[in-house]
Formats: sequence, structure tokens, C-alpha cells
Amino acid sequence: MAATDFKDYYTILGVSKTATAEEIKQAFRKLARKYHPDVNPNNKQAEARFKEVNEAYEVLSDPDKRKKYDQFGQYWKQAEAGYASGAGADMGGFDFTQYGSFDDFINELLGRFAGASSPGGGQSYSYRTTTGTPSGFGNKGDFRGFQDVGASGVPDTEATIGLTFAEAFSGVQKHLNLGNEVIDVRIPAGAKSGSRLRVRSKGQVNPITQQRGDLYLKVELQPHSFFKFEGDNLVCEVPITPDEAVLGASIEVPTPDGTVSVKVPTGVRSGQSLRLGGKGWPLPRGGRGDQLVKIAIVPPKDLTQEEREYYEKLRDLRTFNPRSHLQQVKL
Repeated sequence: MAATDFKDYYTILGVSKTATAEEIKQAFRKLARKYHPDVNPNNKQAEARFKEVNEAYEVLSDPDKRKKYDQFGQYWKQAEAGYASGAGADMGGFDFTQYGSFDDFINELLGRFAGASSPGGGQSYSYRTTTGTPSGFGNKGDFRGFQDVGASGVPDTEATIGLTFAEAFSGVQKHLNLGNEVIDVRIPAGAKSGSRLRVRSKGQVNPITQQRGDLYLKVELQPHSFFKFEGDNLVCEVPITPDEAVLGASIEVPTPDGTVSVKVPTGVRSGQSLRLGGKGWPLPRGGRGDQLVKIAIVPPKDLTQEEREYYEKLRDLRTFNPRSHLQQVKL
């Protein structure tokens, strides 16, 4: 059956898809009386409507037929005949004998999202169809995730795009190869892993209606050697020496837009964070988040003889015992 030959039995009876069996019966009786040949002699149009009403009621009054009609739309008769048996029924020009299973047909129906590319390469893409509660082919097994593809639904596509920290921080334009076309997409500044960008009418094409869904790009940031995220804050770890921790110091710390001088307070502890306000990641609402500088006190591995002597003097002169409280610990 061609897509243009599809009959909406619910529309023919004038009921909703959630109509009860009693509502369907009442609607049928009303229309049958209206278009009955005895009431409309020699009226070809009324006769055709009477046949449509009877056909619609025959399907919707039968729970099993109605279920298949709701799941498979115009292909409900083929589903009733049992596609899995390999009967090779006529389904609107599709030759289903070439598919090993209905899953294979769905994969072919939705198509394949080709790998995207851009200058520099390095991106990898995957896709899944989306858009809410499935209806076109039911909600069993692997049919979850797309909406009414067999009738009027348009499948959306979600692709994963990898960005460097530099690209995500400043924003970047990417050239995406969708297989049969190349599009330019502008990624705004401040994208993070999990950010989603909607590109209208660039998703999968419904082969029946020829309508096209939307493309959703989900960002994945490539790991950075220095920066990482904690919520909206950009985080980095900076090593300092034991003497800098004791005496305090002024150190140079990288930020996304350059190096800044940071004052380390006296007595800072390893693991303590220093906050650089407004030096972090761009925020969706505007402005910048904060950058947190985590302090790591790192002792030197190789000492000169003179350095060792001074450390030994410090050890002998030291009055502070950071483990004194442990003497009170017991079970």
C-alpha cells in the first residue's frame, strides 16, 4: 500500500485514538445509518463512505487488529500476516525479503549517520533517534526511541561531537559531513561535555513522508592535561614547595586566557583551594565562572648537600608536631 493510500480509520469514524470500544461502536452506528444505501439510493458517494465506515469499524472493533493498526499504521495487514515468517508481502514498494529481521529493516529505514569531519580531524560521531514516546512501531524491544516513523513522524538524530578545551572555550565553527551534504555548524563559546546544540531540519529523513527531523549535537570535551571541571567551576592543581607553603609566595597560574599572579597565603595546606573569581569557564547566562586552584605541596626529590643540611637543621629546630592529636586516638 502506498503512503498516499493510507486510510486513517479513526478519522473516518470521527473518534480519537484513545476512544473506547463503546465510543467506536456508537460512532459506527451513527455513520452507518447516515450513509446506508437504503437511505441514499443511487448515491455513489454515500455508498463509498458506507464501505469506508464498515472497513474502519471492522478493524477498530477487533482488539487484535486495532492493536496492529496502532503499531504498524498502513502496514498493519502485513504485520498481521506475519512479517517474521518471511512472507515477502507487498509493503508499499519495499522489498522486505532482503532483510533478515524487522530490526534490520528499521536500521535501513532510519539510515546511517556518516562520520563527521572537520579541519584537524579527531572527531567521532554516533547517533540515536529520539523524540519521546514511541508509537509508529510499538514499544517493544529495539523499537524504542523514535516516533511514528511509519506514518507522519519525523525521526530526530543525536550525534556526539568531540571538541578541544580551546575550541569549546572560545567557540568554533565545524564542517560536518552528513554523508550526502556538508554543513557548517557554529558551536557557541562555553560548551561543556553534555551540552546539546540543536540544528533544525538536519536529522534523519522519513523515507515515507520525506520530512526531516532535527540534528542534536552532544558535546564531549577531549581531556585536558591541566584543566578539568567541578560543576560550573574550572579546576586545576598547582604544585608548590614546602617553604612556599610555610612562608607564603606569589606564583604564576595559567588560566584559559593567560597567566595570572596568585598570592599563596602562609601556612597553606595541601589540597586547599584558592579561588580566582571570574577566571573560569563562560556561563550560559553570561559572564565567567570561577577557577579553583588546588594546592599540592611537593617535596623535592633531589637535594644538594647544602639543602639537605638546612632541612636537617629545620627538623632539629622544629617544634610543630602535626601528629600530636593522634596520641589520643583509640578504639
